[in-house]
Amino acid sequence: MSFCTQNAARRRAATAFLLSMLVLPGATPSELRAAPPHTFVIGEKEFLLDGNPLVIRCGEIHFARVPREYWQHRLKMCKAMGLNTVCVYLFWNFHEWEEGKYDWSGAADVAEFCHLAQAEGLWVLLRPGPYSCAEWEMGGLPWWLVKHDKIALRSKDPAFLEPATKYLREVGRVLTPLQITHGGPLLMVQVENEYGSFGNDAGYMGALRQALLDGGFDVPLFACNPSNAIGHGYRPDLFQVVNFGHGAPASAFAELRKFQKTGPLMNGEYYPAWFDMWGRKHHTGEIAPYLADLEYMLKHGESFSIYMAHGGTSFALWSGADRPFVPDCSSYDYDAPISEAGWVTQKFTRTRELFAKYLLPGETLPDAPPKNPVIAIAPFALKESAPIFENLPASKKDESPRTMEFYDQSRGCTVYRTTLPAGPAGELSAKEIHDFGWIFLDGKPAGVMDRRLRRYRVELPARTAPARLDILIESVGRVNFGKEVFDRKGLHAPAEFTAAGGSPTELKNWEIFPLPLDAAELSSLKYQDTEAQPDKPYPAFWRGSFEVDKPGDTFLDMKSWGKGVTWVNGHCLGRFWNIGPTQTMYLPGPWLRAGSNEVVVLDLLGPQKPELAGLEKPILDELHRELDFAKGVRAKGTFTAEGVAPAAEGSFAPEIKWQEARFKSPQQGRYLCLEALSANDGKPVAAVAELDALDAKGESMSKANWKILWVDSEETTAASGEAENALDGQPATMWITEFGESTRNFPHYIIIDLGENQTLSGIRYLPRAGKPDELGRVKDYRVYLSDKSFGLTPSH
Repeated sequence: MSFCTQNAARRRAATAFLLSMLVLPGATPSELRAAPPHTFVIGEKEFLLDGNPLVIRCGEIHFARVPREYWQHRLKMCKAMGLNTVCVYLFWNFHEWEEGKYDWSGAADVAEFCHLAQAEGLWVLLRPGPYSCAEWEMGGLPWWLVKHDKIALRSKDPAFLEPATKYLREVGRVLTPLQITHGGPLLMVQVENEYGSFGNDAGYMGALRQALLDGGFDVPLFACNPSNAIGHGYRPDLFQVVNFGHGAPASAFAELRKFQKTGPLMNGEYYPAWFDMWGRKHHTGEIAPYLADLEYMLKHGESFSIYMAHGGTSFALWSGADRPFVPDCSSYDYDAPISEAGWVTQKFTRTRELFAKYLLPGETLPDAPPKNPVIAIAPFALKESAPIFENLPASKKDESPRTMEFYDQSRGCTVYRTTLPAGPAGELSAKEIHDFGWIFLDGKPAGVMDRRLRRYRVELPARTAPARLDILIESVGRVNFGKEVFDRKGLHAPAEFTAAGGSPTELKNWEIFPLPLDAAELSSLKYQDTEAQPDKPYPAFWRGSFEVDKPGDTFLDMKSWGKGVTWVNGHCLGRFWNIGPTQTMYLPGPWLRAGSNEVVVLDLLGPQKPELAGLEKPILDELHRELDFAKGVRAKGTFTAEGVAPAAEGSFAPEIKWQEARFKSPQQGRYLCLEALSANDGKPVAAVAELDALDAKGESMSKANWKILWVDSEETTAASGEAENALDGQPATMWITEFGESTRNFPHYIIIDLGENQTLSGIRYLPRAGKPDELGRVKDYRVYLSDKSFGLTPSH
């Protein structure tokens, strides 16, 4: 039904409905609970609220990414922008960080957040997981699950399903009283999240659906997926919504209609831009195509949810990582209509103007609330430091090192220590380091291991006496998407030393020092005046204080610091890294106090100058790849496939759907090459949203050990077109070859190092997202698989 063609009777009914939604200013939660319940059903063509058609104008906001003191302000901003509904993730690990201990208080009080939304006249869509994604630590799954060696996450494996369904029943205990059927604001509840991009077990989805029913939910239950994955794990007893970005409403909804013949059409996530990762360009989204897509949906009476309406901040250590492994920034600004600090943006204003054209009769938009106070803080020095190696806790002993989970450590840093005997120079190696490992020999820096590059080898000098070997490992957020969410942190054995000309010797008898970066650890640190210890090793905590007359929001300038974590008055602001693009940390005003304020900075690299200042504006787009301690280098040499027959060749269609290139028979190899010979648009540019490899059974393989060996071209100036985007599991990103003046002609190549010889039966390719005429969708192709690196010399 077109929104613009409603008849007069419906307009009168809609006006009556709007009057029923009015909330008296200052209404208490008890008064809201006492309100008569509304009715909400999914009709043949429309959502029906109290029998009247409802187009859901929704936006995503994560209460866990907003200081509790600002929940009401952000909800008022959502209402002022023109939303009538907010979409809310629950992150399982935010509420059950310790197994069996649930937390629904303080910053985790989702019931209060929903009451506040209702007080502002907003409905709520609830997305409780158990898996969420959202660039959040392990996609919302709790870390203690990975203690199980053979656990199958997001499956009917009892080791996963039993705690997951127990958690969903606990969600029901807390939130079923807030359903619309009980006078609350909850309209619908989502089952899992984008499961079709991960698996194909409708029985698993059914088990989670039943857990929500058993928990007392009686509102409609729904599932969301990108358009290419709706059929995977599909169940007709779940309402289906579809996720997409720019240019895709018509095609995505057409695909949805193949599965859901009747009922209203709804977009579950519409992306106004994208999130940021360390070492990559800051993402922004153009306003014009964003508005065009929203207006298309409004004109056609199609509901939607803007992901994100307000991104906020991944405070503390909650930020996740993209696959195979690219850590996400703590800032989750997302170039959303409402900025990280809750400010009105141009995108907000234009969105509000658009929505104002499609309001129901009698519906009005309130003014945006006043901007919260913003302050500047003059530069101040941090004059005390506590070196990590002088503040180690009691150790745990182990013959062979294990990952931190087996020492009951969830996250933070860990020091692994052993003794290296006297002897000649050689190479220290580890199976894996998750995620960054700084090597020290008798307290002196010796090198860095880096998971991003799968660089787990460091050359060590000769020793005339036994030497103390320390590996300081920083774990950042666990991968939040795909099979790679099974992400154990720390040192993966074996750790070996190979003397020049000798054989590897496994290193034994380790001491393990957990550094969880929690309140207990911070309170135990012993600080010294920095002027009295100028030659101390660089990994250290730094402490200082600053004065504030009147608290307000500010942005700590971290440009002179290296890599680490920051706390102010005990509140963890998140992670910083000098490579950018984020160079500031959002510090909310309610976390400050008039008078003296304490700041603690953990810097694993050491600052250029131990000084901080508070800025009035954030710095979100300042990239310094030259400061990266482990610069990525593509393989060198000249590509050749001489002597290697194509494993598959053919043509891909331009449609945005997964397409397979099957081998005639399974083949073995370590290096996988896609050679693009032409594009469907006839232009000399190639683009790939996603590449998967199929194992001998035809199932998608984990990319945990993959890395890009080489590409002939990638656009990193005009767009974030790095080749790694083809492995990240995100249909909205892509590898794209250089375009404009630097365009090269076909063929184009992308070569993946699978980490070791694998048996493959084919590949899966997903074209770039967007409109039908978008640049670079591959047409003709060849696929090669070899145990040799195609004439290229890998970097180490």
